[in-house]
Amino acid sequence: MNHFELNEGWMLLLLPLVLAAFWRLWRRRSQPAMTFSVVNRAKIAGAGTAAKLRWLPNALRATTLALLIVCIARPVRINEQTSTLTDGVAIELVVDRSSSMLAMDFTQNGRAVDRLTALKNVVDLFVDGGANLPGRKDDLVGLVTFARFADSVSPLTMDHEWLLAGLKDIKPADPSIGDDGTAIGDAVSLGAEKLRDATDGKNRNGANRIKSKVLVLLTDGENNAGDIDPMTAAELCKSLGIRLYAIGMGTRGTALMPVQTPFGTQMVKQPVNIDEGLLTKMATATGGQYFRATDTSSLEKIYGRIDELEKTVTEQKRTILAKDLAVEGFKFAGIAWPSLLTLTMIVLAGELLLSHTKFRTLP
Repeated sequence: MNHFELNEGWMLLLLPLVLAAFWRLWRRRSQPAMTFSVVNRAKIAGAGTAAKLRWLPNALRATTLALLIVCIARPVRINEQTSTLTDGVAIELVVDRSSSMLAMDFTQNGRAVDRLTALKNVVDLFVDGGANLPGRKDDLVGLVTFARFADSVSPLTMDHEWLLAGLKDIKPADPSIGDDGTAIGDAVSLGAEKLRDATDGKNRNGANRIKSKVLVLLTDGENNAGDIDPMTAAELCKSLGIRLYAIGMGTRGTALMPVQTPFGTQMVKQPVNIDEGLLTKMATATGGQYFRATDTSSLEKIYGRIDELEKTVTEQKRTILAKDLAVEGFKFAGIAWPSLLTLTMIVLAGELLLSHTKFRTLP
């Protein structure tokens, strides 16, 4: 933001006096020095260039005085610059995509949807903002998905649009190709390693100041695949200073799930099994918490709670640059001008030159 200040602004009150003096001189010079009864021949002859511009030396002298008064008033151009330093949060989202995530026990806009669809919608709001969630615009966010195997979908990035596009493209596991399962330990370990590598690099090169690391695990089942024990993965998080928030998704008891039958895919009620004891132990071991999301509303509230717990701290640094236009050059109307004092000297030199040459008058 640019603006101007006058340290001795009251000096500008002298400008009307300069204007009045110039006007008086100009009026006096406009009066004839001698009067003639007949001036027809003089009019025919016309006035010379010097006669037409005889007001110019006085105008330059008045301009010199006006510029000098403005210089004494000390006009200063103030340029305020505000930079934002962010103590960000690095968040790794670890999302279950096993076939059980197709259970139809959530709602969205008044219609029944599967767990994975509801999860995508709420995670989008959490990252991008909406539905009373402010979004995580100043934070690094990454994405891991898992079923039988864990996969990195997005590195930790500030490009949330690209990350959410990857979230949208997540497909549920296909049991027919041996892709189904729930490898919680492998997925959490992969997310923890990504957080360690990304945040260490960011802090080292000064690109971001990462003050906290968070892993959000969303699953609806029990660990039944993978090579790493879930509690071992939780201990890894703890050793790296990562807080783990675990969310168990799904209603208690039974839920409608798509099942292949000789008559095609049928929606059949199936028992819901979530190892809440394990998820609670994993979360508390790292200083985090476990939540149970039984519907879309509770899932949104859980993300709101995590948002409150993991705040991004923003520090603003204000820099004020002052340029004294009386002694420093400046730009105006796209043109670079010298200082006002330099302009004053140029105008004064022009007035003296003209007064002692072309417009010289006899005493």
